Amino acid sequence: MGDPRILYITGWMRSGSTLLGNVLGELPGVLHTGELHYLWQNGVLNAGTNSTCGCGRDLTACDVWSPVLGDGDVAGIGAARRMTILQRSLLRTRHTRDRLAEARGKARTAPGVEEALGRTASIYRTLAERGGERLIVDGSKYPAEAAALLGRADLDVRVLHMVRDPRATAFSYKNAKDYIDPMSPARSSGYWSAFNTASELVGAAAPDRYLRVVHEDLCARPREVLARVMSFAGLAGEPPVDETGLVSLGENHTVTGNPDRLSKGDTVIRSDERWRTRLSAREIAAATAPALPLLTRYGYPILPTR
Repeated sequence: MGDPRILYITGWMRSGSTLLGNVLGELPGVLHTGELHYLWQNGVLNAGTNSTCGCGRDLTACDVWSPVLGDGDVAGIGAARRMTILQRSLLRTRHTRDRLAEARGKARTAPGVEEALGRTASIYRTLAERGGERLIVDGSKYPAEAAALLGRADLDVRVLHMVRDPRATAFSYKNAKDYIDPMSPARSSGYWSAFNTASELVGAAAPDRYLRVVHEDLCARPREVLARVMSFAGLAGEPPVDETGLVSLGENHTVTGNPDRLSKGDTVIRSDERWRTRLSAREIAAATAPALPLLTRYGYPILPTR
């Protein structure tokens, strides 16, 4: 077996990465991990918002994750505490430029980066033998982590940047969703701009290993967009969705992420346009202002229709 192939999804939250990852996970040899970045905080330390595997079992009882969690050097209590410290100090969005410079050999690697990436790479290798032999989909969405992983010679990493209209993501964040707290439109769009700007830096540094997908395009033309993603990820075959966007989702092994990851059965990929009527004019303005520099780049109107 060669180096594990990783499709690392970046961009801001609520952009459809959970659904896309679960759809890809229906393909043979593809394993969607959910947001692996939070494995140590949520799955080991139980200090986060959710520690249940997508299959419904506790991670320690899951056939996929129990071998990973049994490796104390990678996912023991001590390793988990150390990992969360390294993630906060080295792999936040603000660290993207530094991690890119290191990955490209233009700067000396900061202490702790190799340690953090080594633990992540070790998990990828384990997962490549437990269902992810063709592809591992990691929806962690940290541009700095994606940048750092691009510098690993023992991993085949491709970066998928997912973008969604910031007004839609602001609406999604307006109300609490199971274990996810609400967020104001202005704050959501502030993060939207920061995460997407950092993701653009990754794309500029490694254009041959980067693909941007617009959420609205995925919803309008699911088979076409999924075929493009599969080709980028090195996956042959037909997308597991029909022309209407219908896909049958089975069991997955996501470690954390949007609560929708727990859904199974027939699902239709379609756009949610409720924000156009359920956000007030003031909320739309608050969500639009922080995103202005990138709106037109992604084809979104500054003044949306209601």
